[in-house]
Amino acid sequence: MNTGRREHISRQDILLVSISILASIVMLFIPTGFEPPEASPHSMRVHATVLDVDDSQVREYGPVIEGTQHLELRIDSGRFKGEVQESINSIIGKKELDKVFEPGDRAYVVLDLNEAEDTIVYANVIDHYRSAKTLALLLLFFITLFAVAGWIGLKSIISFIFTGIILLKVLLPLFLHGFNPILTAAVVVTILTGGIIFLVGGISRKGLTAFTGSFAGVLVTVVLAVASTHWFELNGATSPFLESLLYAGFGSINLTQIFIAGIFIASSGAVMDLAMDISASMHEVLEKHPTITRFELMTSGLTVGRHAVGTMTTTLLLAYSGGYTGMLMNFIGRGVPFENVINMVFVSSELIHTFVGSFGLVLVAPLTALAGSLIYIPGKKERQEEDATPLREAQ
Repeated sequence: MNTGRREHISRQDILLVSISILASIVMLFIPTGFEPPEASPHSMRVHATVLDVDDSQVREYGPVIEGTQHLELRIDSGRFKGEVQESINSIIGKKELDKVFEPGDRAYVVLDLNEAEDTIVYANVIDHYRSAKTLALLLLFFITLFAVAGWIGLKSIISFIFTGIILLKVLLPLFLHGFNPILTAAVVVTILTGGIIFLVGGISRKGLTAFTGSFAGVLVTVVLAVASTHWFELNGATSPFLESLLYAGFGSINLTQIFIAGIFIASSGAVMDLAMDISASMHEVLEKHPTITRFELMTSGLTVGRHAVGTMTTTLLLAYSGGYTGMLMNFIGRGVPFENVINMVFVSSELIHTFVGSFGLVLVAPLTALAGSLIYIPGKKERQEEDATPLREAQ
């Protein structure tokens, strides 16, 4: 296949895309058992524009801001659109929880209505209104992806949406319902891996090689995650917001198993990416050199894998470290001894995330190269090539 030739859209591609879209739509309407409650008949969710802010009761104590903002709001949606309301915004001195408004900001507001529902009793400001910005950013990402990658980009967009829906509508609700997190995550990741790889790469030897390598890499990561978590005596409670579920009616969930599941879920994307890179490279090598032997093809795959692993392991480190930058800065700023830091459960948990994910990434390279050599050049073809070698040499 010429790399410069325009990509052909096959019936198989169209069928897979159609199935993925249909499956995504169906899953959107499947009840999870954790749907948000219906809005109160005497309340309404809207967005509003902040017209004016009175900060006379706000005080600054160094980096801490406390007090109450008095806001003047113009309702921008719903049947009360255009009305002006007053509200207050309490600032308690915690930046992670506080929101501070300025004139011109847009706010997400819940309106409390009277019994007749024809008058606003109070406008409760929840936070800044970010829904439109989130949608705009998502659309910009999709447009860029399609503009750069064309038909493959469109398939990537569909796989992106499909993955997000499965995580929100299948995986996490099953965790909350008490299903075994490790087994559930392994099954869901396998389904996602197959769906994404075959959607993007097609049902072909290239897709089968990438799937086989990814599956083997994820399996290795699962085993390492289970062993390392128990070896380091971690309980999984370091994950943000996870422990609070125990006190919110989900006392039966297993925090340790959810922590383990999170390790190989987080690394599965990078594993899948590397497996597809190696598989596609081996496919190109075979297309350019049809007479290549199985061992030579495997060596080519390993060469590509070695170069990719060299940068992707560092990529994983940077990706994970971004999540705990504040924690490490806190320890460094307080002068906490390095040995103390290493032995803290929070740090150990993040190290397990980083290194176990990297282990799976390193091992997926030889596993994919081995799988590709067997799939691209079956035993029968290998024997035929060997039998034909003396004839070629004689010629």
